[in-house]
Amino acid sequence: MSHWRDSGALDCKIYVGDLGSGAAKHELESRFGKYGPLRNVWVARNPPGFAFVEFEDPRDADDAVKELDGRVICDRRVRVEHSSGRSRRGRGRPSQPPRRPYYHEDRGHDRYDRYSRRYVQKYVFCYSFTCQL
Repeated sequence: MSHWRDSGALDCKIYVGDLGSGAAKHELESRFGKYGPLRNVWVARNPPGFAFVEFEDPRDADDAVKELDGRVICDRRVRVEHSSGRSRRGRGRPSQPPRRPYYHEDRGHDRYDRYSRRYVQKYVFCYSFTCQL
């Protein structure tokens, strides 16, 4: 069995957004099934709030997008649009900048340099006084 994103033509897939957590698959099948035969309906559960509907014919998908965008489905006003085929993970969350080594402009080196310099200085100090570690 193929994965949801791998099956069918992209122009037949529709994204349904802003659904509530109580959206039912059979309710979406009945609303979208009026526009043509469906291939697949998938409702997200974790996190809830969106679904994908796949039609057999792209013209049926176009009709459904035009007619149902902004309508109330499953007691919520939903957004209906063609699926882009891209993952939208992390959408709505602020992105974190990439991690970089600590850098202080006054010192001109990062924390790893500072650590290695202290480490070297420690041995230089110990060797000059012949201490044991």
